[in-house]
Order: sequence, then C-alpha cells, then structure tokens
Amino acid sequence: MPVSVLNTETLFLADGGGDLVKRRAIGAYLGLAIGDALGGTVEFLTPSEIRAAYRVHRDILGGGWLRLSRGQVTDDTQMALALGRSILCAGRVDAEAAAAAFSDWMRSKPIDIGNTVRRGIATYRRTGNPESPPSELDAGNGACMRCLPIALATLGSSTAEVDAANRAQAHVTHNNPTSDAGTLCALRMVQTALLGGDRAALAAIAEELVAADPVFDYARKRCENPSGFIVDTLRTVFQSLFATDNFEAAMVDCVNRGGDADTTGAIVGMIAGALYGPWGIPPRWTQHLDREVQLACIEQAQELLKLSPFCVAGQG
Repeated sequence: MPVSVLNTETLFLADGGGDLVKRRAIGAYLGLAIGDALGGTVEFLTPSEIRAAYRVHRDILGGGWLRLSRGQVTDDTQMALALGRSILCAGRVDAEAAAAAFSDWMRSKPIDIGNTVRRGIATYRRTGNPESPPSELDAGNGACMRCLPIALATLGSSTAEVDAANRAQAHVTHNNPTSDAGTLCALRMVQTALLGGDRAALAAIAEELVAADPVFDYARKRCENPSGFIVDTLRTVFQSLFATDNFEAAMVDCVNRGGDADTTGAIVGMIAGALYGPWGIPPRWTQHLDREVQLACIEQAQELLKLSPFCVAGQG
C-alpha cells in the first residue's frame, strides 16, 4: 500500500472504503503496535520513576531498557504479526503453523523474548509437538499480547470456536487455564468492540471473567507496576479502559502505571483501537510508529478479517 504518512484520512480509506468493522480492525491492530511502542519506553519503571523522568509519559520516544528506536515495537507486536502470517499462509488457525512461525521469529533474534515463550518454542523444536505441557507456572501474558489475529480471523464464530482457536496458538507456549480464560476474555472484548459494542458491553464481559474467577477482580486497589502475570495485566487493562472514555486517555493511564507497560499498553491498544476506531488514535502516535509495522498491521487487519465467518457470510 503506497502510504507516505498514515493520517486519519488514510486510515478511513485504507480498506478501499470498506465498512466500519474493517476500519475498527485496522484501529485494533494499530492500537496494539502503538501501545507496545509507547509502553516500551517505560517498561519495568515504577510510576514514581516515570513521573520523575517524564511527569506524564504521553509520546512515542523510544529508549527504555531495550534502547528502542523511536516507533520501534517489541515482542508483543512482532509475535502477533508472526501469528497473523501463519494464519494467512495456512488459511486457518493451525497450531503447527503458529509454532513454526514463532520458531522462525525466535530464530530472527528478536529484541526481546519472554522466558515462557522461549521455553515453549524450544520444547516445540525439540519434540515437534506444538502444544507445551500444562503448567501452573505459565499463567503469563504472552499468549494474550499476541492474540489479536485470532480475534480477527474468528469474528462471527461461537465462543467455543474462538476459545479452541486461541488455545491452538496459546498452548505453543502458555498451556494454563488462567491464561486461557484471561486471553479469551480479551478476545471477546475485541470482537464485541469490532461489532459496535460500547464500554458497558466490554465491562459486562470483564465481569463474567471476574464471576468465574474472582482473582481477576479489578475493583480492588489501583494496579501499579503490574507484573507479567495475566491477572495483574488484565486488572490493569480493565481499570484503564473503564476509567476513561477515549483511546488516548486509556493508553496514557495504562502505560504510566509502569511495570510490564509494553504488554499492558498493547492489550489496551488492541481493545481500545477496536472500540474507538482508528480515527480515535492521535495522529502523532501513528506518524511516529515504524512505517513497516504500520503497513503490516493494516494489511493483516484486512486479510485476516476476510477469513472470518463474519466476512465469509457476506456481512463484511
């Protein structure tokens, strides 16, 4: 796609004038990458350290412990794009294809990779089995951070079908029921937002998760300096989404909590991007996001959606 600068008009027209769902899908994918790039600067800092350095962190700057270039993304976006490529190549969500794509990505020597992800890919390489053994210790956020392609490719599927598709990719590295439940919740929130659901509809999905497993209760004290534990991650995400009413406010609230800020930012970004659409994303963020990443996000958003039952049925 010949794009020089991705502004609001470009985002509206990126799918050739397609419907609102397609535009929201683009917003979700760009939101994921933007949250990753914005949060990467302050990853592993505490809120007080962020305040001392930036007062309020609100611009894509690069830097951080990974010494990112401005607009560079981390493993959150890279693994989502790898998963998306595997789905497009296979024509469906496939565990073997996902595992091979993740293995190829790790072979590229990415700037960052989580320990659970590394271990799961190493196990796949050793055994040829794309499903890691179940583990109580694998309730991290690595499967959730990369799950957006599942939301797009399965839009219009039943909850059980979405759950099965997600487990196929998630269990390559994270075979854990708490991780599964949290990731399915995030997927349902994205899909609901894509189809026009509002914040109240998303909050109802979050409350279903809390009712099923109270450990996810986000009405407790404010989450700050969240770890990579899926519960800490989603409680932070829920608080930021439901305490704000626009994409920028949700994102700034989230990443300024510090901790695993690239991942909390990425997950807030994909949900808020679907909720508020690409027109709700500040142009200064899209303009400073890595150009190749922007184009890959836009392309995958459209192509993955074409595989979904929603589009196959002629609704998209």
